[in-house]
Amino acid sequence: MKTESLILVVEDESTIADNVLISLKSEGFRCKHVSLAQDAIDVVESDSVSLIVLDVGLPDFTGFEACKKIRKFSSVPIIFLTARGEEIDRVVGLEIGADDYMTKPFSPRELVVRVKLRLRDAEQVKSTDKSFRPNDKFLIDENRKTIAFQGVALELTVFEFGILKALVEQPERVFSREQLIASVRDIPEVVLERAVDNHIKTIRAKLKAVDSSDSPIKTHRGLGYSIQL
Repeated sequence: MKTESLILVVEDESTIADNVLISLKSEGFRCKHVSLAQDAIDVVESDSVSLIVLDVGLPDFTGFEACKKIRKFSSVPIIFLTARGEEIDRVVGLEIGADDYMTKPFSPRELVVRVKLRLRDAEQVKSTDKSFRPNDKFLIDENRKTIAFQGVALELTVFEFGILKALVEQPERVFSREQLIASVRDIPEVVLERAVDNHIKTIRAKLKAVDSSDSPIKTHRGLGYSIQL
C-alpha cells in the first residue's frame, strides 16, 4: 500500500513541510509537496492522489475552501493541519469533508500513524463497497447510506435516500408513489402517498444546488416518477 500511495502535502511553512515529508518518505510513501491551495486542487485533478495532508492557513485561500472545492469531485482522504485548535474549527473541518484533524505543533510520527489509519479506512471502504455507478453521474454508497451527484455528496434524509436510490438503480423505470414508499426501509410511521411529492421536490432542489442545468428526475402525470441518466 505504501509504495502505491501518493501523499500530497499542502503546507507553505518549509520547516513543517520538510519534517512531514521526511517522516512520510521514511515509511516508504511517495510524496508531492505544494504550497498553494489552488496547486493542490490542480494536482488532485490531474494525479492519482491517495491522501492529502492539508494546511488550513495557506497564502492564496484557506484549506477549508480548498477542501470544499476538492469534495466537489473527489473523496480522497484529507487530514487538516492547523494552528487553530478551537473546537469550532475542528468541527467545521470535519463537517466540510475532512477525515482527520491535527493541531500545530504536532508529532510527525503521530501524523504518519494517522495517515496509515486513514489509508487503511479508505481501503476497507473500497473492499466492502457496494457502490453503484450509473454513467458516473450518481454514486450510491450502501455502507455509508449516502448518494453523490456529480461527485458531490448529497445531504439526504432516510426517506430521500431510499427514494433516490430506488430511482437511480433502475433508470427510466416509472415508479408509482406507492412503489417509492415501499422502497424505503425502517420507516416506522405511515407515509401518505402525497408526501412522496414533497420528498421529490426536496431531492430536486438538492440536485439543482449541485447543477442547475441538470434535472434528472422526471414526472409522469398520473403514474409517478422516473430518473433519466
